[in-house]
Amino acid sequence: MAGGKETPRQKMIGMMYLVLTAMLALQVSSAIIEKFILLNNSLELSSGAANKINQETVLKIKAAVEKSGNRASDVAVMKQADDVRQSTTDIINKLNALKQEIITQAGSGLNEEGAIKNPQEEGKVAELMVGGQKNGKAYKLKGDLNTYTNSLNAVAQNKFMPLALDGKEDPVAKENKDQRNKDFAELNFAQTPVAAALAVLSQKQTDIRRMEGELLNYLASKVGAADIKFDRILAMISADAKTVVAGTKFKGQMFIAASASGLTPRMSLNGAAVKVENGVGLVEFTAQGGGYNAEGIARRELVGRITIPTPSGRDTTYNMKQEYFVVKPTYQVETGTLPPLYLGCANKLSIQSPALGALWAPSFSTDGGEIINSGQKGKFTIVPNKAQLNITVSNGGNVLGSEPFRVNRVPKPSLEVRVNGVVLDERKGVPATGARSIQVVAVADESFRNFSPQDAKFRVSQIQVSLARGSRRIGNPISLGGGGSLSSLAQQAQPGDRYVIEVLKVERQNFKGAVNEVEMGNKYIPVTLY
Repeated sequence: MAGGKETPRQKMIGMMYLVLTAMLALQVSSAIIEKFILLNNSLELSSGAANKINQETVLKIKAAVEKSGNRASDVAVMKQADDVRQSTTDIINKLNALKQEIITQAGSGLNEEGAIKNPQEEGKVAELMVGGQKNGKAYKLKGDLNTYTNSLNAVAQNKFMPLALDGKEDPVAKENKDQRNKDFAELNFAQTPVAAALAVLSQKQTDIRRMEGELLNYLASKVGAADIKFDRILAMISADAKTVVAGTKFKGQMFIAASASGLTPRMSLNGAAVKVENGVGLVEFTAQGGGYNAEGIARRELVGRITIPTPSGRDTTYNMKQEYFVVKPTYQVETGTLPPLYLGCANKLSIQSPALGALWAPSFSTDGGEIINSGQKGKFTIVPNKAQLNITVSNGGNVLGSEPFRVNRVPKPSLEVRVNGVVLDERKGVPATGARSIQVVAVADESFRNFSPQDAKFRVSQIQVSLARGSRRIGNPISLGGGGSLSSLAQQAQPGDRYVIEVLKVERQNFKGAVNEVEMGNKYIPVTLY
C-alpha cells in the first residue's frame, strides 16, 4: 500500500519509474529508442504475469467464501473483489486502446515484421496526447487514472497515491525547474517519442496491476484466503526489467509463489547465497557488460535455487533459470562528431549519456595529456601533449569505451600591417610624407579563435623597419616593439621608396597565462610609398 511501509517490490517498481521519467527528459538517439521498446515489452510481460496472479487470488477468495458457507459478510468481500477486478480490467482496456491509437496515428502502424514503423515520432504524440490547446487525450486519461485510484481507496485499508501527477507533485520532476511547472500531459507526452509514450502507459498498467494485487491480498486476508496450503509451488524471479544498462544495478526478488509465515527458505543465485526477508529473496548485483551483439545487447542468465523443509523432514530444492539482457551504455561527444584538439591548449569537451540519464557519473582519463575536471557532469578540459591520443570514458568504475582524437598544432597567425592606425592596402601603398606610425598585428586563425579563445592571444613583440630606394637602404633601420613612430625614416622618404618591415618576434599567451614565442620564419613585408 502506498500509505504504509514500502515492500522491496514496490521500491523496485518505483526505481524503474524514476529511471523512465529521467530518460523522458532527454533527447534520445535511435539506439535509445530500441531500449524504450525493450523496456515497454518487459513492462507488458510484467503486467501480464501480475494479471495471472491477481486472477488466482480472486479464485482463492471465492473458494474460501464457499468453504465458509457463503456467509453474508464474506460474500460482500467477494463482491468487492469482483468489482476491483472489473474496474481494473476497464482501465487496463482504456490504456491498451490508447496505446493502439499512438501506434496507429503517431507511429504509422506496424510493418510486416510487426514492429512500429515510426517509433521516434514526437510531434504526433504531443498532438494526440497534449493537443494544441491542452485538449489531448492525456487530460481525460489523468482523470480516469485518478478516479480508478479513488475507487480502490474507498475499499483499501491503506491509501494509494494518485497514478497521474503534475510536475509539481511528481517526486522526480518537482526538483527540476524545467519540469515542475508542466502538467501530467506535458510531463509525460510532450517531446516524447512513440516508443517512450508506450513505455509510460505500460508503466501505468504495471502500477495498476500492483495496486490491484495489494488490494486483493487485503480482501483475501479478510475471508481467510490468505492462509493457503502448498497445493502448488512455483519458483520465480521478479525483476523491475529484463533489460538493464551495464554499470547499473539489477534489482529484483526471488521467491516461491506459495509461502507461509513459519517457513524460511534458503536461496542462492548463480551459486551465491541470497538474503531472505519474510520468505522473499532480495536480489541485487552490478550488471556486467561485454559480449554485446550488433545492437549493443548481451544476453545473460540467472540460475537460482530455493530449498524449503517439508513435513517429512527432508529438504526440497526448486531450481530455476531466468534470462535477462544487458544493454551497452552509449555516450556521445556533445558536438555530435569528434572535434580536433589543439596541442598544449585548453580544449573543452562535453561527453554525455542519454542512456544512463540520472545515473551518469563519468570519469575520464587519457594517454596523451592532462585532464582538468570542470565540476559539471560530463564536462572537462583536456590539454594534449602529443599528436594523437585516446580519451577513456568510465562510469561508476566501469570502462564504457575509448575514443581516439587527432591533435593539431596551433595554426600560425596572419600578420596585418596598420599605417597611421589604418589597415594597409598593399596594392595601393601609402603617401611618402603621410606615413608617421606603423604597427604589425598578429591575427589568430578564426576557427582556432572560436574553438579555444583563451589560447588565441597573439602579439607581435618586435619588428625592424628599413627605408629602401631601389636596391639601396637609406639611413639606419629602426627597431620597434609591435609598432611605433616612423619619424626618423619619414624625413628621408621620397615617392617610389618603400618601407621594408622585418617581423622578428611573435608571441602567444596560453590559457594559463604562459607566454611562448611563435616560430614564424623569415617574414618581410614591403610597404610602397607614392
